[in-house]
Amino acid sequence: MSASFNEAAGVASARGDGLREQGDMSGAIDAYLSAAEHLSPVPARLCLNLARAFAKVGDQERAIRWATSVADAEDDYPCWVAAAALVRDVRRGEANERGRRVRVAVVGSFTTTQLTAILPLAALRQGLDLVVWEGDYGQYRQTLLDPASPLYASQPDVIIIAVHEGELALPPFTDKPDDAVAAEIARWTALWDSARRHCPAQVVQFNFATPAEAPLGHLTSRMPGCREAMIQAVNRGLGVAAGNSTDVVDCERLSSLIGKERWLDPKYWHLSKQAISLHALPLVARHLSAVIAARLGLSRKCLVLDLDNTLWGGVIGEDGLSGIRLGGDTAGESFVAFQEYVRRLKDKGVILAVCSKNNEQDAREPFERHPEMRLRLDDFAAFVANWDSKPDNLVRIARDLDIGLDALVFADDNPVECAAVRRALPQVDTIALPSDPSDYVRALSRYLMFETPTLTEEDASRGEMYRARAAAQQLGSAAGSLEDFWESLGMTATIAPFDPMSLPRVLQLIGKTNQFNLTTRRHGAAQVETFMQDSGAVHFSVRLRDRLADHGLVGVMIAVQDGPVLEIDTWLMSCRVIGRTLERTMLAHLCDQALERGITRLRGLYFPTKKNALVKDLYAQMGFEPAGAHEGGGVWEYDLAGRGPIQNSFVRQD
Repeated sequence: MSASFNEAAGVASARGDGLREQGDMSGAIDAYLSAAEHLSPVPARLCLNLARAFAKVGDQERAIRWATSVADAEDDYPCWVAAAALVRDVRRGEANERGRRVRVAVVGSFTTTQLTAILPLAALRQGLDLVVWEGDYGQYRQTLLDPASPLYASQPDVIIIAVHEGELALPPFTDKPDDAVAAEIARWTALWDSARRHCPAQVVQFNFATPAEAPLGHLTSRMPGCREAMIQAVNRGLGVAAGNSTDVVDCERLSSLIGKERWLDPKYWHLSKQAISLHALPLVARHLSAVIAARLGLSRKCLVLDLDNTLWGGVIGEDGLSGIRLGGDTAGESFVAFQEYVRRLKDKGVILAVCSKNNEQDAREPFERHPEMRLRLDDFAAFVANWDSKPDNLVRIARDLDIGLDALVFADDNPVECAAVRRALPQVDTIALPSDPSDYVRALSRYLMFETPTLTEEDASRGEMYRARAAAQQLGSAAGSLEDFWESLGMTATIAPFDPMSLPRVLQLIGKTNQFNLTTRRHGAAQVETFMQDSGAVHFSVRLRDRLADHGLVGVMIAVQDGPVLEIDTWLMSCRVIGRTLERTMLAHLCDQALERGITRLRGLYFPTKKNALVKDLYAQMGFEPAGAHEGGGVWEYDLAGRGPIQNSFVRQD
């Protein structure tokens, strides 16, 4: 950010302070907003001042929005506490939810009150409306093991085990480190198992930050039997043991980011048993919220990138292919490093798109001809280069990929373009890249809404699938009829019961699918495994491929026998295959499974949410008849004996 921008922001902010002291809230708001337009991220104190001013004039929406923005600013703990308190005060008595309602239980080995005070603020920034239950200090083990504990009575969706390295039963040194590490891993995984036996909540475990103080000094790295080396081995073992059923917050990594000596303040540990310093708590709250949000499917899907001075230095339309900076010097190497980092995001499932003010032919040339480019055209699911406004082009990208604006993250080096996107499309997260390209990778890595709970085969090929989806839309536009379009795709489905290989993707879809999801029941690994072991349950996943792409595992269905009826507990599909008739194929398979069991009646449940209106009439379209209500939703039944099994000629089954 330029000095002139900072100076202008400082003047405007000071003017706002003066007007607020005089009681002129309208003038203060104008001054603060003027200051905020010059800064990215907006400082925590300025966000808080705006929130307070909007609260004073009764604008609850913008008061909460600016208070929540503190979570994007620096880690100023007092500002976070004040912003969290303001949100609570503004929302007091408010009935409506402001995100996905999630009940969280926090148990710990240290004082967690300071963390739980700010966690709802960080979570609200991630789209989570938290209801927090906090356990007593140091009682985590007793609480998790007791099936009658208040923790389980709170019916949590998520259980957070917030513990520190002092709880590890590891000696200072042993000549049998493998045995000590294995015993310690078994102690913690036994707590996970206990939690899963008593409730279906997702478990989130803090791993262990090694202390800053190392009595053995540099010998530590050469002594596998010392406590510090065993802590690292326990962390690795817990990560492996967690699999798909437990999430891990990597406190060892977070303590390294902030600095070991800032992670724990000895004074506050001895005074009040705070194992994480006030300096580090905002960082922990932010990352913990991102882990929870990722498990619930609230991560962002698509990174949209500018080109000039973002993926390379200079302006391709003016400087030409040989004039742009890419490799060769400090700035050029920085752009190469940024492309390599972006490519790694793509490899874990982030969709890439381009949104550039450029002539399209010029914009494509570096991807096709420059030897230092790490990204290629086929890495992008959408490529938009023209002279339209960037907000308009972002809307176009979302439409072409058939995803919501709230799935997009826009990164640009130009603060004016970023400000325009923020104003026009607040649903889009905007990353204003710093003035020095050497800092681009770090700036993008600090953005946490690309967090993922697992990494599946489908994640790695997601960009290709969305390109195929865009191509299918073009094919559909050219087809003479919808039936001709379906026939032209040459679709083939592979349907199989859940198994250990498919389980990670099944859980991922259950956790994040919203639009085509009839019940939105968020079953965790323990509950899904219970279905797999239940002889009265039917469970299967569906893979789809067509002549354009292999879309991978895109559908999940779970049904449970209830006397003479087979009731659909979970039915969902990835949004990228909606409109392909695959839902009819899934029902056809369920009909076959029912008939094999001698069942001639299907029951379907539909629980309406803010996002699944797409499927509100699905059962009626499939020939089901209304059969009452249940848990605030609709009940539908299908007479398999009278109507015969459902069929679909447009999708062939392997």
